[in-house]
Amino acid sequence: MDTIQLMEVFRDAILTGAKVAGPILLVSIIVGLFVSVIQAATSINEQTMTFVPKLIAIAMVLILGGGWMLQQMVDLVNRIFAFIAASF
Repeated sequence: MDTIQLMEVFRDAILTGAKVAGPILLVSIIVGLFVSVIQAATSINEQTMTFVPKLIAIAMVLILGGGWMLQQMVDLVNRIFAFIAASF
């Protein structure tokens, strides 16, 4: 196994992780910002007001995109196993 090949595996893993985590993080940030603006406008400072909408939004993202996210992770594992098999 070469250092360049190992770097390719790590790069692929990091990019796949970013593709899978990106939608969840983006939705969480957008919902949090929206709820924060509403809290600032109404002067309501309650912790559950930020937690529940984020939880619902993240659950919806996982329901809608969970299959795609799982497929991305399975593809990564298959590429890593193929790389290991080709190395030996």
